[in-house]
Amino acid sequence: MHRSYVFLLAMLAFSFAAAAQSGTGFGFEFRPAAAVVHGADTLRNAWTGGLNTPQFSTLDLNDDGQDDLFAFDRETSRAYTFLSVAAPGTAAGRRWAYAPQYESLFPADLQGWALLRDYDCDSRPDLFTYFNNGEIRVFRNVLANGRPSFQLTTNQIRFFGGFTGTANLTLGGYNMPAIQDVNGDGKLDIMSYDFVSASFIELYLNTSPGTCGNALTFTLKTDNWGGIQTCHDCASYKFNGQPCFTARPLHTGGHSLLLVDLDGDGDQDLLDGRDNCPELVSLLNQGTALAPVLTQASVSASFPSAATPVRVPVFPSGYYFDANFDSRPDLVVAPNMFTNLEDQVSLRNNVQLFENTAASGAPALAYRAAGFLANEVIDVSEGAAPTFGDLDGDGLPDMLIGNHADRVGGVYRANLTQYRNVGTRARPVFSFVTADYLGLAAQRLLGLKPVLVDLNRDGALDLAYSAWNGSTNSLYYILNTAAGGQPVAFSTATAVAFKPQGAAGTGVLPHALGDVPSFADVDNDGYVDLLIGTNETREAGMSLRYFRNRGRGPLDSAFVLVDNDFGRIRTASGSRPANLSPTVADFDGDGLPDLLTVDAAGVLRFFPNYRAQSILFSERTDLLHNPLTGQYEPTRLGQSANARYALAAADLNGDGAPELLVGTQAGGLLSYGTRNRTITPTRGEAARTLALTIYPNPATASVTVETAAPTRLTVLDLTGRVVQTGAQAQRRHLLNLSGLTPGVYLVRATGTNGSAAVQRLLVR
Repeated sequence: MHRSYVFLLAMLAFSFAAAAQSGTGFGFEFRPAAAVVHGADTLRNAWTGGLNTPQFSTLDLNDDGQDDLFAFDRETSRAYTFLSVAAPGTAAGRRWAYAPQYESLFPADLQGWALLRDYDCDSRPDLFTYFNNGEIRVFRNVLANGRPSFQLTTNQIRFFGGFTGTANLTLGGYNMPAIQDVNGDGKLDIMSYDFVSASFIELYLNTSPGTCGNALTFTLKTDNWGGIQTCHDCASYKFNGQPCFTARPLHTGGHSLLLVDLDGDGDQDLLDGRDNCPELVSLLNQGTALAPVLTQASVSASFPSAATPVRVPVFPSGYYFDANFDSRPDLVVAPNMFTNLEDQVSLRNNVQLFENTAASGAPALAYRAAGFLANEVIDVSEGAAPTFGDLDGDGLPDMLIGNHADRVGGVYRANLTQYRNVGTRARPVFSFVTADYLGLAAQRLLGLKPVLVDLNRDGALDLAYSAWNGSTNSLYYILNTAAGGQPVAFSTATAVAFKPQGAAGTGVLPHALGDVPSFADVDNDGYVDLLIGTNETREAGMSLRYFRNRGRGPLDSAFVLVDNDFGRIRTASGSRPANLSPTVADFDGDGLPDLLTVDAAGVLRFFPNYRAQSILFSERTDLLHNPLTGQYEPTRLGQSANARYALAAADLNGDGAPELLVGTQAGGLLSYGTRNRTITPTRGEAARTLALTIYPNPATASVTVETAAPTRLTVLDLTGRVVQTGAQAQRRHLLNLSGLTPGVYLVRATGTNGSAAVQRLLVR
């Protein structure tokens, strides 16, 4: 019997995995959840997930002859893909459309920098990227099934020259090279600052035989291109041993380079971005490509003009491509730092666009205040954390987004951004209201993670939030003093911190920066419990901790520790997940709540019917359906150790299935819908004997619930949140629905013998 049971479990697991791999089972698919409006503008790529430090390149993703867009975010190590699509009625006739189905075509382990450049002259850009402490890895772009595929060519470019004859070409950890044809022979060369001091520019010429350069053999032409050396201040250089020339004092680090013929004289000029500096400095070459002449007069820290110079928060990097579809290359500039931990700058709408208005010859670069792409996405700077609920009493779910922080008015602090749903139940439209809901920015918090939840079971949404106050992280709540179905009434003056439970080591609420709370009825007793993702190490425990709501006593001390390693969740290597975020909802449609988590590895993990699972939860990670391949794939949100994500589930379009919203480190939101859900209204023989009946269904003001034996009722929304309970066990219940937002709910009837039945109720 035991062997048969094990064999059955193995077969079920195999069938489940096979269905997932083929794309026929349950999973998620990227879908824009709603239109998003800022003033008179509708964000065209609202649910892209934000852009912090993007590096841009172009290639044809869908083999339609149009250049599409690839972006690699240095801070989060995440790839983005955008298609060039027709846009009738617009000035250009085309626009960029976020197309995440192409992201999995790129290697999953990209880090540092990634640039697309065609080295083998087949008109398909190949991939050059950082590797192993500053070496260069190259992937050849090979067309497969009408789309790119990247095959590893080398993990290590070597060059001839210098003291050792032949050596590895190493750029260091923070320099990003220019990979372009410098001398006009049709072969890609490499120019970068040296990896030791980042003070001298090195030029490596491609000496591959033939006219193309696809052998990727290089010779060090010079280790001091132009005879210049950087000084310790921004826009500061030595010229052939001269004293430093300083345009702006500020300490500097690594560099990013771009070569463009800025003055139309036929040779390449230099655009130099430096760490800890906001300027993109131009250095005009007054000589030739191989015999450059640079002087102090050729340096400009006000490029491209004194009226509108490049200014990004820190470490600008330039990218030269046709951004506005007019067949002329434009200049796009974005920050290029690894993290914002020390700089603490605003990363909101930080990608600048300088359009090339010249018909030919030297570019004429005109600043466009709207920027590029970052102005088309939801963006709260960094560490977005969404939550949803009806704030204004109109029956539609509204949106709040917390963040890690944003710098505004010289102050680096967290804030709550509010969007009101001005659409309909079936077609939500989120309209921006304020970037400082409840005025929490004045408290100078960090890591603000909000949750709208009914904590005191009065039928009205309350607000809970985790935040760092400068010395410790606390979990707060503000009770809603308005009745259910009315506009919420929150006052920060009434905010209360949940109290620690017991002495250290016996159940203290975690208090690490970035703790992510989620509320769900874990033990099925009608009270919301607390699941909290944490990096806490001061008290024994792992990344996910379960605190049960005792259902009695003061609310601020109602939650007590049950399990400080809930689900025994580990990374693929068996280590503790960093920056874990949980959420609970009935995603797969079986009437039972599922647990979903994400952590710094950027991979979603799905734990179906987690209540029924044993101590070590069973998971699935190949969740994201790719319509391009027809397969389920792991999510690839980035893999930075500092990346923080936050999950939320809500039925935004009234179709009875919860959407999954992922707040990203880049300050934006990704939106996923479910697919192939299995609707199971009741479960088991005991449930069928209760003969649960609900009428009318759909209902508006009230509904009658009948069972064959006395039962207690609990009404839950699709995220598993209890919205109504019945105090007494009886066979016939009359439920008042006036305080419920229109949508789909689960009515659970529990008999005195423990049998239970669940059915769906549509409230209109």
